[in-house]
Amino acid sequence: MKRTLRTFLVGSWIGLKNIVRHPLYWFCMLLLPLFIIFFFTDLMKSGIPEEMPVGVVDLDNSAMSRKLIRNLDAYQNTKVVARFPNVREARKAMQQGKIYAFMYFPKGTEEDLLSSRQPKISFYYNASILLAGSLLYKDLRAISTLGSAGVGAAKMSAMGLTPQQIQAFLQPIIIDAHPLNNPSLNYNVYLSTTMIPICLSLFIVLVTAHCIGVEMKFGEAQKWLERSDNSIVMALATKFVSHTIIFTLVMWFSMYWMFGHLGFPHLCSTGFLMLEGLLVVLASQGFGIFVFGIFPSLRMSMSICALWAVLSFSISGFTFPVDYMDAPLRMLSWMFPMRHHFMIYQINILNGFSLYYSWSHVMALIIYTLLPLAVLMRIKHVLNKYVYLP
Repeated sequence: MKRTLRTFLVGSWIGLKNIVRHPLYWFCMLLLPLFIIFFFTDLMKSGIPEEMPVGVVDLDNSAMSRKLIRNLDAYQNTKVVARFPNVREARKAMQQGKIYAFMYFPKGTEEDLLSSRQPKISFYYNASILLAGSLLYKDLRAISTLGSAGVGAAKMSAMGLTPQQIQAFLQPIIIDAHPLNNPSLNYNVYLSTTMIPICLSLFIVLVTAHCIGVEMKFGEAQKWLERSDNSIVMALATKFVSHTIIFTLVMWFSMYWMFGHLGFPHLCSTGFLMLEGLLVVLASQGFGIFVFGIFPSLRMSMSICALWAVLSFSISGFTFPVDYMDAPLRMLSWMFPMRHHFMIYQINILNGFSLYYSWSHVMALIIYTLLPLAVLMRIKHVLNKYVYLP
């Protein structure tokens, strides 16, 4: 027992010294993860993009069109930054990225509207930028209907209708919306809480595969096993205990920064957040070790880990709902650890449901943590026999 403890402590100390001596580990385990945390949370600190540049083509130049333009400029998400003489110039500016959208008022708009001839007010927006396009579409469509509503209200007022009757005619149904758990519709809550853990998972799997492969690259694999009493379990434990502690502290700091300092909504206890963060770190490390066991090559294992982690941005349901993917992709999503983190965040952290509704995803992360057990003997054989070929 004493020999095992001494072997563990000595091996862990050597692993910690390797981290301190190599700037690559400092960069991938501390500096870059901290930069990612501050970058994403600061990028969306206002909640949603505000005052996005739009333009107008006002060939009517009437009192009504000028009023609609002022109303558009007063919206929180839009800012009228340019007026163009024709649609061609406005389209060119949008293609150059100077504006995200523009609105077109043809000549005679006010006259046709007052005469009930249904003038056509057009708006164009850049749908390739998903968030900006969807927000601007909402504002531009509201402005497009505002002119006819104003004229209709003036006509009904002249007919002697009361404001209540006019309101009932123009808006027969009033929507009383209550966004749950994120009432301010803060996009930072949706984006940072998913982007940051996925990026951290990417660093974890890459560093994990690199740490094993680099021992083989420099011919230190057999010495590493000898220091661990020829036990692959002890070798991996001493190698990654320092990694686990550092990555877990970084993960916990990211959670403190988002849910504590920035006040992101969460309906779970601090203990649950810490356990979930630890489980994500262990699952990512387990996946990295498993991939190296299947592809025992520094270059190949890191390539597979990078590809798998990058695909997590799409297959986790972060960018597109998994329920609307094809059946093979829905099944494939279970093979990505960050898919299960995303579901646990949605079910337990954001919505506050009990663990009963997410137990399958928790078990999936535990299985990823235990995956290295399936390849331990293969890794040991490779460390003893493999000769590195550059």
